Amino acid sequence: MNPLRPLRRARRRVLLHRRPLAAVSAAGAALVALQVTSPPPPRTVGVWTASRDLTSGTVLGPADLTSTPFTPGSVPTHAVTDPRQVLGRTLAAPLSRGEPLTRLRTVSRGLLSGYPGTTAVPLRVTDADVVDLLRVGDRVSFVVADPDGRTPAGPLVDDVPVVAVPHSADNGLRSSTPGRLVVAAVPSSQASEVAARAATSILIPVWSR
Repeated sequence: MNPLRPLRRARRRVLLHRRPLAAVSAAGAALVALQVTSPPPPRTVGVWTASRDLTSGTVLGPADLTSTPFTPGSVPTHAVTDPRQVLGRTLAAPLSRGEPLTRLRTVSRGLLSGYPGTTAVPLRVTDADVVDLLRVGDRVSFVVADPDGRTPAGPLVDDVPVVAVPHSADNGLRSSTPGRLVVAAVPSSQASEVAARAATSILIPVWSR
């Protein structure tokens, strides 16, 4: 047997597959070049947004928020980047699904100091002039009226303290809804029902004393 025969056979095989091997090598080189020249992905910041539509008066829990990546230049002012800043706080205005949450959209826990067992509920009074008469510490009752007049007016909540009267210029909120917000310390067992009824009614405060 000719000892050179295996070498010749191997050489023919290499020559036969030369083009496919060259194509694979070229593709690999192009991929490496592309990875080297491609810019890195943009840096993002996790911003906490609403995982669903939330109404004003919602006490924020973990299921209400989700982390959404934002580029640093698009992060809203006062955006919440740590959910511990707002969990357990009350939402001062409605929040749509996917909308970034800011610290100005929640009511501070400090407002409830001295009112154990209560939840801070923002209530929008249609007549802004009436709100000008309210002061923090006033105890008021709220009457609700159907804006369509289909049901008679009735009590919403009785004898609750006013814990904040936000000013339109510095509450950080923009709304086309008429009136002004009043934050009341409502018994926690009634907070959800009070917020839900207030959202679709005309509110009238009545001084208790």
